[in-house]
Amino acid sequence: MNNQQKNEAERRAFLTDYPAYGQTVGLDELRRRDFTRLDEQGHTYLDYTGGGLYAISLVEKHARLLEQSILGNPHSQNPASLASTHLVDQARADVLRYFNADPEEYLVIFTANASGALKLLAESYPFDDNGHLLLVADNHNSVHGIREFAHRKNACVTYVPLDPKSLRIDEIGPYFDGCQGSTNTLFAFPAQSNFSGVQHPLDWIERAHGRGFDVLLDAAAFVPTNRLDLQQVHPDYVPVSFYKMFGYPTGVGAMLARKEALAKLQRPWFAGGTVQIVSTKADLYIMADEHEAFEEGTVNYLNLPAISTGLQLLQETGIDVIHERVMALTAYLLTQLQRLSHSNGQTMVELYGPTDAKQRGGTIAFNLLDPTGVYFPFQQVEAEANQVNISIRAGCFCNPGAGEYSLTHVAEDVRRCVEESTTGDLFDFDAYRECLGDKATGAVRASLGLVSNFKDVSRFLDFLAGFRDRAADGRYAERGC
Repeated sequence: MNNQQKNEAERRAFLTDYPAYGQTVGLDELRRRDFTRLDEQGHTYLDYTGGGLYAISLVEKHARLLEQSILGNPHSQNPASLASTHLVDQARADVLRYFNADPEEYLVIFTANASGALKLLAESYPFDDNGHLLLVADNHNSVHGIREFAHRKNACVTYVPLDPKSLRIDEIGPYFDGCQGSTNTLFAFPAQSNFSGVQHPLDWIERAHGRGFDVLLDAAAFVPTNRLDLQQVHPDYVPVSFYKMFGYPTGVGAMLARKEALAKLQRPWFAGGTVQIVSTKADLYIMADEHEAFEEGTVNYLNLPAISTGLQLLQETGIDVIHERVMALTAYLLTQLQRLSHSNGQTMVELYGPTDAKQRGGTIAFNLLDPTGVYFPFQQVEAEANQVNISIRAGCFCNPGAGEYSLTHVAEDVRRCVEESTTGDLFDFDAYRECLGDKATGAVRASLGLVSNFKDVSRFLDFLAGFRDRAADGRYAERGC
């Protein structure tokens, strides 16, 4: 049996085991029509959690809009400004409609990205001596960064630990009592981990509300392949990045915020667009209302119309169809990864997080092991993938908590090794890596998305099989997290 026959036999077996995949054939047509560059260039793209790919029709529609329109700064009442204002308002309404958010309950604040939305919240949340910031360890760095604002205001900061094997949390309830008598309490967790793909229970939102917490739901990794219905769940603050959903435009994100929760935020400064009046003589100012108080300067009015086009693409394609395909491919990939082994029986793959497709998304983190059980440096795996035009990601993916729990780092070792590897203001990562010994300092991540197909997964598995019976290459120096 030649390779072509082998691949066809594997594809037929896959379709037998995952019949729901056959109901997603419309995505194959979308790929042929709008993503021809992938197959023309022989490119296997498996970094959707890092960034989505754009449909060429999305870019073309946006280009036509710009060619045919006269658009000015929306902070005015002239015809060009009013044209921009109309398109910005349309994008805002389309975001609310896509997430089924009641405009009486939610509003949309446009930002540069999800991290920009999180910084708005971090600097404005009214932490104080009685405040409490509760974070799950499995959060993006941009969420962890909120703790620095909380620390500066002497608020209590506590972490919910992860199970090192599943990277899940068995019971959240006891952690709401971490700081007794607290007011202005904020609970932050991701709907889906950008490290392991774990999907944390959305019923935590109402449980937290019942304990007096405001809730930050980081949805950036979740919404590209899952439905988020804000009439079914009611988090207070929801950051998203649109390029992760449909690839274009970059540099535009948003915070969907409940109006009631937004009203308690206190902006630490004002800027153009955020105020109704400023006086230099009277030394006073009055903030603008609702979203306008948080969109400082001029919004990205030339790119915001592309959000409407991108959301329309997802609606026409069907987020449930995308989810069905991604989860079929994820289940297959997880199964096949666990079957990879060396000739001596040593397993080739160490998975981090769930080993099946239950309550998870299409993001898979792992390391490769050589026949003696030594880790292949993740940088080596990434470099060799680059050589065959496979895009994956390697490192810690800006999620130190999930990385530390999965790689079994302990606080004492981290502190000691950081201290031993720091001279003055200079940190030597090579020394830090040596201090940690034989522990991995990062992982490889493959993530599936909008137009992933069986061929992508099969080619990736063939690539990984090429490490069978090879020794890890010590010439590669791992990067830090």
